[in-house]
Amino acid sequence: MIRSYILSFAFVMLASLLNAQQDPQFTQWFMDPVSANIAAAGNNNLTNINAFHRQQWVSLDRAPVTTLLNLDSRFGDSPFGIGVQFYQDEIGNVSNTMVKLGPSFTVNPNSSGTQINLGLSVSYFAKRFGNFNYWQAIDDPISDNAIPTEGQRDNTFDIDFAIFLKNSNKFYAGLSSTHLLQNSFNQLSITPKRHYYLMGGYNFSLNGDNLVLRTNFLTKSDLAATAVDVNINVLFDNMLWAGVSYRPGDAVAPVLGYQLKMNKQDQISSSEQMLRIGYSYDVTTSKLQTYQDGSHEVFLSYGFMFESTPIQNKYANPRFL
Repeated sequence: MIRSYILSFAFVMLASLLNAQQDPQFTQWFMDPVSANIAAAGNNNLTNINAFHRQQWVSLDRAPVTTLLNLDSRFGDSPFGIGVQFYQDEIGNVSNTMVKLGPSFTVNPNSSGTQINLGLSVSYFAKRFGNFNYWQAIDDPISDNAIPTEGQRDNTFDIDFAIFLKNSNKFYAGLSSTHLLQNSFNQLSITPKRHYYLMGGYNFSLNGDNLVLRTNFLTKSDLAATAVDVNINVLFDNMLWAGVSYRPGDAVAPVLGYQLKMNKQDQISSSEQMLRIGYSYDVTTSKLQTYQDGSHEVFLSYGFMFESTPIQNKYANPRFL
């Protein structure tokens, strides 16, 4: 019975992939908005290296496993930033690899201090299907010449566009779209669908910087299906955070995290570093809850800025003390 369900599930997932490529999802996306919005690249003074690893639907055979690595930075005091992204997504017998690279541009803040960022990225997208013998039931072999017995692969290029607004540490909002060109995988007869992301968040100071309530939301849509992700967490003493995320019809996820900020300044140099680590566990609320043990996700981040202070030479006239 379980084997039959898993095989049916695999075929359903494959059928959906033949119609549209869904971008991977992360429960802790709010820790790194660049993952869904390239315009957020370089929105602070640090160079950030962020990583996600997600094991979805643990104990379900060939369940999704996704790894994402982001790097973003700003070019000195210029209005330009840069974002580089790599992700690897394994789901069933399908492997997806994507590399993105693109700049962001910051418009001068308005009178309220809100800055507007624009971003554009080019992506290389590769898809591979493994040996299709895996999809055939072992105890009831299927003979179908339409199903290839060897793996197939193809790649294509696409672009993303995004807008991101931010006001210091108070609020942010973003609108982005991926797969704008919808270039097809001709060898696989697959055309990725355009995706749209609307995100936003607001921070409420409950006790200065000692206690901050942070709210976040993300809406994802390909105009055929829409998913909503809501998160609320509390940051204690600018060091520990705890909260919960909710995706209606999918999962409830407790979230925990820790961050360490390190500042140093002397006569000739100064530095700022930020280390963050987060963990979430998705408790599945859909019908899949019977066949798996939830989803684990780990987030790691390191941000840094090192600056040298110019040495000022001072001269004295020996005739005067």
